[in-house]
Amino acid sequence: MRHIQPKMSETSLMTLRTRLAAFIDRPSTQNLIIAVIVVNAITLGMETSKTLMDAAGGLIVAIDKLCLAIFTVELVAKLFARGPAFFRNGWNLFDFAVVAISYVPDAGALSVLRALRILRVLRLVSTMPRLRRVIEGFLTAVPGMASVFGLMALIFYISSVIATKLFAASFPDWFGTLGRSAYSLFQIMTLESWSMGIVRPVMEVYPYAWIFFVPFILVTTFAAVNLVVGLIVNSMQDAHAQEEVAATEAYREEILKRLAEIEKKLGEK
Repeated sequence: MRHIQPKMSETSLMTLRTRLAAFIDRPSTQNLIIAVIVVNAITLGMETSKTLMDAAGGLIVAIDKLCLAIFTVELVAKLFARGPAFFRNGWNLFDFAVVAISYVPDAGALSVLRALRILRVLRLVSTMPRLRRVIEGFLTAVPGMASVFGLMALIFYISSVIATKLFAASFPDWFGTLGRSAYSLFQIMTLESWSMGIVRPVMEVYPYAWIFFVPFILVTTFAAVNLVVGLIVNSMQDAHAQEEVAATEAYREEILKRLAEIEKKLGEK
């Protein structure tokens, strides 16, 4: 009996952790957490209003503390249910950091970090698979985007040198230095008042300036930017495929765990 009792308690602990993990992963539980995040986001915004704080400051602070307590309980439950595997998930580490920042003291050198409590709103990303997929796709696309950004930087540098040499004499505020030229070209790339604001006034002095500006817009705005969008979309599709594979593997492991628990119980009998 001395050897059987530890096995029974270990099995009970595993069963409890499995049930707790299943409860946390329920859609209803996740929807509740999303609702708390939204309410907390509203209360954090209300704290910036002096009028609202004077009228109902105590209630607002109480709701904020209640939301933090719910987040803390959820985090502790995840730690207990998943064990060391909790720290192998980047989103869990993100949630842990966001909740930990909320416990920074109001006074002292670290009090400025209290403003980062609004980062709790970003927990919507970790709780909603579709938002999480967007972020994962973006992060996966970063290495590929580096080459595109490098190409754009090269184009900007060459174009800035040309624009400075061509237009600096007549338009020193826009193209007087390399930095000003780069900033003006960035404005042109974003298509913000590029024609009436910059290009047409330049063309009044230099009628053939369109030969420089039109190819620049075609290369940067329509070609390079679309390359970045394509990389992100492709990475999102890859992330979605990997997520489906991971979900299948997790379901398989869960089934194997339950079968192992049943086998243990049958062996004890």
